[in-house]
Amino acid sequence: MKNYLKFGILILAILGTLGWLAAGGISDTKTYYKTIAELTQMGDSAKEKRLRVGGDIAAGSIERKGAEVTFVMAQEKMQLKVVYNGIEPLPDTFKPGAQALADGKLGADGVFHATKIQAKCASKYEAAPQVKGNPAVRSS
Repeated sequence: MKNYLKFGILILAILGTLGWLAAGGISDTKTYYKTIAELTQMGDSAKEKRLRVGGDIAAGSIERKGAEVTFVMAQEKMQLKVVYNGIEPLPDTFKPGAQALADGKLGADGVFHATKIQAKCASKYEAAPQVKGNPAVRSS
């Protein structure tokens, strides 16, 4: 009986340690998707967390200086300046008017410092218009 008890305690200790490591790893790597309005409402607590912020890339706001890319994300009359210094190249769909997700941290200066950018152009995924009279033929 003592052997079973020792074995059970050992198994519980191992499982507990694995659970604790998994929970700690998940909380360190998770990011929260926020809108620009939600980010503004967070105040100073936004500066303590790694976040993912979404919005539309404002027209004429993309500036490239070497490896650094600066742009403005806009959403519902709110704007957020973003500086990207990541090692991955920007996606092909990264252009004015496209929807973007910036992953990083908000700086003390109010600028969002992104380490990863994802972009999506909504018009690229729309269905092609069809020619009147023949739905199988599409105009180009």
